[in-house]
Amino acid sequence: MSAEVINYSFKKVSLREYSISSVAPYLREAANSLPRDDFTNTEYYPPKNAELEDVLRYFIFMVAIDHRTSRDKPYEAYVDSRLYHGADLLYKLGSKKFAEDPSFFSPERMAKISSNEVSEWLSIKGVNEVSVWDPEVRADLLRDLGRGLIKWFEGSVTKLVNMSGGYLKSRPQGITYLMKRFKAYSDPVEKKTYLFVKFVERRGLVSVIDVWNKEVPVDNHLTRVALRLGLVTPEEDLLKKIKMRETFTWSEDVMLRLVVRSAYKMLSRITYLDPFILDDFLWYFGRKVCTRDKPACISSSECPFLKVCPSREDPEEVVEHHYVDTYYY
Repeated sequence: MSAEVINYSFKKVSLREYSISSVAPYLREAANSLPRDDFTNTEYYPPKNAELEDVLRYFIFMVAIDHRTSRDKPYEAYVDSRLYHGADLLYKLGSKKFAEDPSFFSPERMAKISSNEVSEWLSIKGVNEVSVWDPEVRADLLRDLGRGLIKWFEGSVTKLVNMSGGYLKSRPQGITYLMKRFKAYSDPVEKKTYLFVKFVERRGLVSVIDVWNKEVPVDNHLTRVALRLGLVTPEEDLLKKIKMRETFTWSEDVMLRLVVRSAYKMLSRITYLDPFILDDFLWYFGRKVCTRDKPACISSSECPFLKVCPSREDPEEVVEHHYVDTYYY
């Protein structure tokens, strides 16, 4: 655990090592039962035979805008007679655009993209029209990233990746440091950076050398799961804000997610699970089982943590911390 995280934990949030140890054996079994995604399904991602630079561009730009997709109504729609929701719809529309024109994801195109273009691209027209809630923000993130790639890396994501030498943090030009210069990847908890690395490593496009520096990409789903399982304990004022669904400040959000990330790092070490494999399970579990509203444990025994979850009697008491005006996750 970093000194930064320890400092935060003393202030407002602390790890619960007993809970982490109790959850570990159940988590190991559940995570190992989940099929490994190689991120080559063309419903969402470029095909296996796509050009290296094109694939890297797709992932760096798509992850840059991979944050909360809905506010007042769900971001979901039928595409080709199938219903897609949230991130699934986002990547479905990304994959369709890539199939039509891979050069759409070039830094030169992205450096000039407008909010109208983003809205047009990420919307479904019709009776039940849906669109991302913040096309202006996503366009700004894409433009900043496109211009930065041109300015610092000659428009080449391959050059950025090669410059890291396969390191995350163990050298001055590790990929986590190189990515921080882009607005989309400026999150202190580095959710999008680690998600990008997870994608490209699983595709076989990069080999991480300092694997001990891997972290789970912490978003609202992973934070909610950690809170309900009691892996972290907020002090009373923060816990009250969570239960009352009051909005967190920027620093409170960062503080909470940093400690959550540390809890999952401890879990990955105890279970001998790669943090990216752990993330596969946690993200699926948070979206499909331990959902914000009406988690599965209310009506079924689907949850693998029922025997050790402290929230099993009233899982909806702790929903998730409220912090929506962000492009970090």
